[in-house]
Amino acid sequence: MFFDLYGTLVDIRTDEESDAAWMGLGRFVRDHGGVAHEAQEFRRWFVRLRDERIAALGGDDPAADRYVEPDVLGVYREILSSCGAVGDPDELARGAAWSVRRASTSLLRLYPGALDMLARIRGSGRRAVLVSNAQSGYTRPELAELGLTSRLDRILISSEEGVRKPDPRFFGRALELESVAPERVVMIGNDRTSDILGAARCGIEGVYMHTEISPGSDDVVCSAAALSVSGADYRAVERFVLG
Repeated sequence: MFFDLYGTLVDIRTDEESDAAWMGLGRFVRDHGGVAHEAQEFRRWFVRLRDERIAALGGDDPAADRYVEPDVLGVYREILSSCGAVGDPDELARGAAWSVRRASTSLLRLYPGALDMLARIRGSGRRAVLVSNAQSGYTRPELAELGLTSRLDRILISSEEGVRKPDPRFFGRALELESVAPERVVMIGNDRTSDILGAARCGIEGVYMHTEISPGSDDVVCSAAALSVSGADYRAVERFVLG
């Protein structure tokens, strides 16, 4: 079984455009001997460097960069170097990314029953594979903090693969690593386009969970899904998958 993360297993609220997020980066820079900038100047700098990397990954085809996903740790490394922060560049980048993430996050929690559901799924002999649009510099620490790392058989994060859902290449990579045919997989997610339609393009059946952080344009019921549930109704998901 393939699982999305945010809005499917984890409830989260973040605002990466807020002053608070980038003030967090400023504090980190100062704490490591660098020269900080204004919060929104940091944000604009970050966005510009990130977008440059997206364009570079997309190559000459403007449409190709639609679903590419650069690892923003490289962006943080460049910013920290320019600010004169002192320390190992990779460690600094990870620390800065985590500082921004923590400062931008107002809620981070597992949906009730998520761990029990994963345990029952895996106890039935099925594998639980995370297929998440995310930045590893933010997400891997959060997986560890929430106790999810050991509850998943494999973790695929878009920034580590260079591409994100709904691009078929991301789902194809998960299928390849798991050595499994698409008709033997179910994708569980809270985003109609990224999770359900993206998986369907690869021949993967989908279960749609309509949660509070599903896209506002998504209906409560997804006609392209084999099952739609309201909220984190893991019991309904289990009944569908396990019978």
